[in-house]
Amino acid sequence: MLDSTLSARLREHAGREHLTESELRGLTEQADGLARSLRAQIRGSERRLRGLTADETMGVTEIADELRRVETLRPQLQETEQLIDELEETARAVRTAWLLHQADAARRPE
Repeated sequence: MLDSTLSARLREHAGREHLTESELRGLTEQADGLARSLRAQIRGSERRLRGLTADETMGVTEIADELRRVETLRPQLQETEQLIDELEETARAVRTAWLLHQADAARRPE
């Protein structure tokens, strides 16, 4: 639940125009944390799946539950990684615009 709430908040903020570099940095840090969490959850589920499939006494239900969990987490991770890319691209554009503004200001006679 926390992951989906954070994802929704990140999507909402990432779609805004005129974010400051500080806001972009904060959003990117949150998105990075979410991506790390999702990767860890996927790795944990994959470990559990290996254990479940190695145990001949395990039922199909437990394996299916873990597979569903992984299949739910992977699209969330892909979306989060895409969001991180978008945030980084926006941050580069903000920095470039700032640098161009500074260069223009330096060239103008006073």
